[in-house]
Amino acid sequence: MKQFAVIGLGRFGNSLIHELNQLDCEVLAIDNNEAKVNEVADITTHALQADAMDEQALKSVGIRNFDMVVVAIGEDIQANILTTITLKELGVKKVMSRARNELHGRVLEKIGTDMVVYPERDMAIRLARSMTAKNFFEHIELSPDFSIVELATPEDYIGKELNELVGELNVNILAVQHGEEIIVTPRINQVIDAGDVLVVLGKNEELKKLEKKID
Repeated sequence: MKQFAVIGLGRFGNSLIHELNQLDCEVLAIDNNEAKVNEVADITTHALQADAMDEQALKSVGIRNFDMVVVAIGEDIQANILTTITLKELGVKKVMSRARNELHGRVLEKIGTDMVVYPERDMAIRLARSMTAKNFFEHIELSPDFSIVELATPEDYIGKELNELVGELNVNILAVQHGEEIIVTPRINQVIDAGDVLVVLGKNEELKKLEKKID
């Protein structure tokens, strides 16, 4: 079972802990605010009130043994950066740090964090794309160029086999929902029926072309 530590229990850190708990991961939560620590105590393996820049406090919980430590501190950029430095100096395997903006992110990269995340920016991008992509049921952005979408079958695909669409589509169909049945990695002779829902992976520009077919 993977072990994670989340430092900073604001909205982002709190949400992350709840999701990791749902995935049955072992989670250590750290914050200098006792009330915030108490809020997540019941859904974490261990919750600690401590200054994340206190090396001794971090060493006492074996912080370097965790698979990943997430610096979720949002408001205090100085604390965010200094905590990241402390974790790297302690030899933590993988550190993910939250950035408020591009400049903050560049600083985090310079000091050696393994991964930088931009929760506010990424959420805004997802929301904007969800609002404008009216024919997509779900939209998951994998990178600035690639996404996974869930969409209704275009009318001109009904009755065709997947191998008939290979030359036309520059995307990969990962799954087909046919009524109550979900067909994962469908065969090339899978026939697409009216009412089927397709789960598709591809470049965003190709997915936009596919979306227009449903209009």
